[in-house]
Amino acid sequence: MDYRRMWSTLDTLQQRSGKSRAWLLTDMLRCGLRYNAGYMDYMIAEMYRLSPAQRRTVITRGINNQIVRRMNDKIYWHSFDDKAEFNSVFKKWVPRAWMRTDQDTQPEALNAFLADKKAVFLKPIEGSSGVGVSKYTPADWADAQAFLRTVRAAGPSVLEDCVVQHEHMSALNPGSVNTVRIATLLGDKAQGIVYAFLRIGNGKVMDNVDCGGMAARVDLDSGKLLTVAADKQGHVFTQHPITGMPIIGFELPHFEQAKAMCLEAMCLVPQLRYVAWDVALTPDGPTLIEGNSFPSHAVPQFAAHYPDGIGILPEFQRFIDI
Repeated sequence: MDYRRMWSTLDTLQQRSGKSRAWLLTDMLRCGLRYNAGYMDYMIAEMYRLSPAQRRTVITRGINNQIVRRMNDKIYWHSFDDKAEFNSVFKKWVPRAWMRTDQDTQPEALNAFLADKKAVFLKPIEGSSGVGVSKYTPADWADAQAFLRTVRAAGPSVLEDCVVQHEHMSALNPGSVNTVRIATLLGDKAQGIVYAFLRIGNGKVMDNVDCGGMAARVDLDSGKLLTVAADKQGHVFTQHPITGMPIIGFELPHFEQAKAMCLEAMCLVPQLRYVAWDVALTPDGPTLIEGNSFPSHAVPQFAAHYPDGIGILPEFQRFIDI
């Protein structure tokens, strides 16, 4: 428990809700006991404004943990958590060039890989939320020895060619590859796609909400954004603050192919039945960036996406009993 962050969250909630800190703290504890909600769940879903019936429709941290433990055999997590292994297992949908690097990376192999690259990403072999990810350009590896030291110092990592996104996605936000998160479930009652959200960068090279990005819900039938975008701090956007592109009504290219790709990929490691896939939409179609063996419950729970106060849990109940 990060108590300093919790008290800071209370201050934010007091300003938003107009309720006292004592009332909020008491209600927050009540939600923790009744709904397995953490203080971030309470803020992101704005549980202070929800009725008991509405609160029961929110997938909280505790409920999400239960779903993951039940659906995903931890023995097989490595197929997703190790980025090099993921790229190998799902190579059909990972066409970009990549190499595994570590403290033993040889200069000849590194120089050969970089020879025709305009930009690359160096990613820790394990990790999430964009932590430790860095982008490099030819100016960075002009001094080959210095860049080799950088790569070796990063430890076990994956060096990847940059993905070039579809021009329509760049029109929304050119500063990052804006990926679609598509969650699939091999459920007991049904199999398929539970939800899809577009993650949109906002001034940084990453689109993750933990890196300042925002998200908007994708309609599974039309491939259009039918909600405002929202970030983790609760800010709401009807248009992108940098490009001015309208959010609501924005249509994703190649979305039908992206859905088909994820539905095929979800059967490749059936021991992991609940996966959130991060998909880039390129001029040539969709491509996998990564798959998440422990999907975050935060992105699909932003209050702005559920103005009626009914959360996402009923959508999961179409696939599994919760």
